[in-house]
Amino acid sequence: MNLKHLLSRQITKNLSKLKGVSFNCQRNLSTISVPVLPSTSPKSHDFTLSQNPKTAKPGLSFRRYIFSNQETERIASSIGPKTDSEEEEDRDMNEFLSRFVWIMRGKMSDAYPDSDKQTIDGMLLMIVGKVVSEMEKGGLERMIESASASPSQDFSEDLWRTVWEASNLVLEDMEKARKKEKMKGFLQSDKVKEMSRFAGEIGIRGDMLRELRFKWAREEMEESEFYEGLERLRKEANAQEKDEKAEGKAAAECAEVEEKPKVITLPKRHGKIKYKIYGLDLSDPKWTEVAEKIHERGEMILPEEPKPITGKCKLITDKILSLEKEEDPSPLLAEWKELLQPSRIDWINLLDRLREQNTQLYFKVAELVLSEESFQTNVRDYSKLIDAHAKENCLEDAERILKKMNENGIVPDIVTSTVLVHMYSKAGNLDRAKEAFESLRSHGFQPDKKVYNSMIMAYVNAGQPKLGMSLVDMMITSGIERSEEIYLALLRSFAQCGDVRGAGQITNIMRIEEFQPTLESCTLLVEAYGQAGDPDQARSNFDYMIRLGHKPDDRCTASMIAAYGKKNLLDKALNLLLELEKDGFEPGPATYTVLVDWLGRLQLINEAEQLLGKISELGEAPPFKIQVSLCDMYARAGIEKKALQALGFLEAKKEQMGPDDFERIINGLLAGGFLQDAQRVHGLMEAQGFAASERLKVALISSQTFNRQRQPTR
Repeated sequence: MNLKHLLSRQITKNLSKLKGVSFNCQRNLSTISVPVLPSTSPKSHDFTLSQNPKTAKPGLSFRRYIFSNQETERIASSIGPKTDSEEEEDRDMNEFLSRFVWIMRGKMSDAYPDSDKQTIDGMLLMIVGKVVSEMEKGGLERMIESASASPSQDFSEDLWRTVWEASNLVLEDMEKARKKEKMKGFLQSDKVKEMSRFAGEIGIRGDMLRELRFKWAREEMEESEFYEGLERLRKEANAQEKDEKAEGKAAAECAEVEEKPKVITLPKRHGKIKYKIYGLDLSDPKWTEVAEKIHERGEMILPEEPKPITGKCKLITDKILSLEKEEDPSPLLAEWKELLQPSRIDWINLLDRLREQNTQLYFKVAELVLSEESFQTNVRDYSKLIDAHAKENCLEDAERILKKMNENGIVPDIVTSTVLVHMYSKAGNLDRAKEAFESLRSHGFQPDKKVYNSMIMAYVNAGQPKLGMSLVDMMITSGIERSEEIYLALLRSFAQCGDVRGAGQITNIMRIEEFQPTLESCTLLVEAYGQAGDPDQARSNFDYMIRLGHKPDDRCTASMIAAYGKKNLLDKALNLLLELEKDGFEPGPATYTVLVDWLGRLQLINEAEQLLGKISELGEAPPFKIQVSLCDMYARAGIEKKALQALGFLEAKKEQMGPDDFERIINGLLAGGFLQDAQRVHGLMEAQGFAASERLKVALISSQTFNRQRQPTR
């Protein structure tokens, strides 16, 4: 079917009448015209628009021309000023008609190759007039929908289908052009420029950088369109809500006038539109609370800037920073507070500067600031200050802060309890460390590796390795990793106590957890069996250590010799030394100390003094323990001068002596007849907090009863 048959007779008559005035009518309808482009499609009179609509798609970009600038200005001035929305609508309409006329001109030219330009313009005028009338009824989309649903009587069904396809094509091109223009704006946005600059700095160049830039701009545009859609939905919801309220109000007024008959209709929707994004109902009131919480957290993460310090306030700040440790900062702080009216961030800024310049002054000022209302003190401020005092080994200051914290009604939290566990464990205060540890567990907190290690070391330092072993069992149950150092600390404590069973348990656990035996662990096992008085097991572990490839050192050999000394097996000790000397071993201060102690107990004074000389030849000072052996040996031998000389050295370092050392010295002095010296040493023992054993008490009472005088014993 030809295009001639697509138009009705009435349109043909109108076209014949409009031959002379077609251009004038066109000027009145639109000020936009386009040049006629040559068509590449086959020219046939039998061509129909409905057979292949795709052939009419333009291959070149649209070019628009102004028919008459003077005519356009005249029409615009006659209409009067327009609003922004009207101007934007006119621009869209003009662009649509310009593109539509260009496409339809090509189709008409292909269908009527023999028709002149005036005839084709007349046809276009009729088509455009109908399109414009349909558009004025409801816009572009409404026109397309009506064209596809109910064709006009003026145009045939095939012609309307062609108009509909051309309109869809124009709308798609306009949407692409709109997105292209919008994309240009996002390509020049600051965020895309910053990311492109960063990509260039790290070495991205060429096509890859260009693709990334377009990708970032497209993501920015999609995000912008997404939020614009949300805003549009919000406005529609508000408008709908207002309409519903107005309808409800009108219905209520009408109900007062007359009772309306009941009409069965579908229920109306009540409430606001629900905005759902990725399954989240953002219209729920709980999101308002979430936004407020996010705002509060944002203030905590990004706090406000401290106030600028100028003028007199700056002078006061400099004076505070230049204070000495002994000076009282309270007057200056009061004046500084009155001038600046500080907030929490201002106090923190001052404390940070004090910590950098003067640590001791920082502690003093921080304690005063805790009572300031503008500082907004919380439990973390107390725990930080307690931790700082604990690291400086200032136990009394830390306890004073803790006391002030309790007086102000602030209950120690988990962080504070953890700090207290570390502090009391380091200070050796086992009872307070246990209280802090139990406080942690009462809060439902699972202690971590550091807390367990601190408590285990507290038990080790207190000489209670069995309680430390119970904590190891708790760590195993909780799946907390144990370190080799903590096992060695427990093994050392068991060895000092002579607890062979506990030392064996630790060794077995270390073997199960694949800790390889080291020289230190083997030495501690030898020491444990030696303290327990089992030289055979000590020698067995000593030989096992050698088979593992560890070469015995001076300390390990001394532990083995001390094990033999417990049973007075001097021949085996000498044989061991001879075997080791064949392998290149040379005795050191530890081995000589054990031998001097052994010979002193046997009252072999000359031999002991020879070994003492060998220690001096090594260029090292005699160990502290050897002075206890010498004092006991000389006192029992009745050598008063040397005994009192060794005793004077020990009295000067009484803090390093244990209860066993005191009892040995007192027994030696009583055996040598030095009763007054023994009583004086007994007083020192009690002053150190050590209680005398029953055997020592009986010896002192018997010595006072018989009132023995000092007589040398040979």
